[in-house]
Amino acid sequence: PRFRWKEIVVVEHHQAHAASAYYASELQSATVLSVDRAGDFRSAVLFRGQGNRLTPVRELYFPDSLGDLFNRVTELLGFEPRADEHKVQWLSTAGKPKYLAVFRQMLHQGGSEWPKFDRSYFDAETGNLGGFSHRFFDALKLTSDKPVPAEAKADIAASLQAAVTEEVIRMAADASSLCFAGGLAMNALLTQSLEQRFERVFVQPVSGNGGTALGAALYAWHNFYREETRIPFQTLCLGPAYAPTEIKQVIENCKLRFRYLLTEGELIDHAVSTINDNKIVAWMQGRMEFGPRALGNRSILASPLDPYSTENLNVYIKRRESFRKFAASVPEELVGQYFDVGPNARYLATVGTVRPEHRERFSAAILGRDLVRVHTVRKEDNPLYHSLLTAAGRATGLPVLYNTSFNLFG
Repeated sequence: PRFRWKEIVVVEHHQAHAASAYYASELQSATVLSVDRAGDFRSAVLFRGQGNRLTPVRELYFPDSLGDLFNRVTELLGFEPRADEHKVQWLSTAGKPKYLAVFRQMLHQGGSEWPKFDRSYFDAETGNLGGFSHRFFDALKLTSDKPVPAEAKADIAASLQAAVTEEVIRMAADASSLCFAGGLAMNALLTQSLEQRFERVFVQPVSGNGGTALGAALYAWHNFYREETRIPFQTLCLGPAYAPTEIKQVIENCKLRFRYLLTEGELIDHAVSTINDNKIVAWMQGRMEFGPRALGNRSILASPLDPYSTENLNVYIKRRESFRKFAASVPEELVGQYFDVGPNARYLATVGTVRPEHRERFSAAILGRDLVRVHTVRKEDNPLYHSLLTAAGRATGLPVLYNTSFNLFG
């Protein structure tokens, strides 16, 4: 009833992933790569984007799957597979790729160019240790009847991250412009490696299966309706917004005290003074972000100048592992003073490095190898959040705030 003049357009899984990246980019020609666990029996598809056409070039079929391998290692390390892969990514920054040779051998049976898994490294009968075989555990000098020792976990994660990065770069081959999507494109460390390798890189920031909704709509727009005009991709804040009366009703129902701030200036001044008192601010404005990353509309904020911000955010509020760091939001025009970062920091889809002179100041947010999750904020993307960062800079000399998401406990 809602869609009286309806038609069905069938968009295959990896087509939707690829369309979400290519059509949302500003590129008129690019290599487009979609990599995930498995969709329509395929774990990766390479496309050629030209104008508004997406042409498949090469496919990788399940079970030869980098996403599946990431799922298996996630389980091996004691996390929840198909949910906690991001933990493996961040844990990798604390380790060294000691086992990279093992993963290389596993991924290239017979010297194949694209991944061709040696199935002797897997055994479905081994239970809850990722389904790896005795050969795998022997190669890592571990035993299959015990959990992985804590001291080996970071090195396994680092080895997996290095191996997967090598594979994706090899699959993209000689691309000059690369669009990347699929579940594996949620890996911000991988995005940084791609930015360093290829001239132009656009990663669909909601690159998991949720992002296929964008891709299916864009694919139908350009291929079914044959529309030539690109739809500008300017914001991920596509979710619900709430009127002041709705917010007031919830606060009153919770029996909370509140003040109604009449102007944006008063709101920003109050938030900055609260943060400068080493307090945590829950910052909610406008429409909610689509995807898992907080981009200044549903963000928990703290000052890098607060010596206890790490403990307050990670231990008491988020209750998560110490190796999972929060992001640093900074106005785009000022980011170069503090960090070196690629263009995908606009949507928190990559990581940057902290400049040496600011290493101590941002020590609470630094991952291994001086890496920091950097969120660059454009004034035209989010004017209120940009104004808050600018005001924090005027008040303290540091226009950077630590930013983490509202989502708690899964």
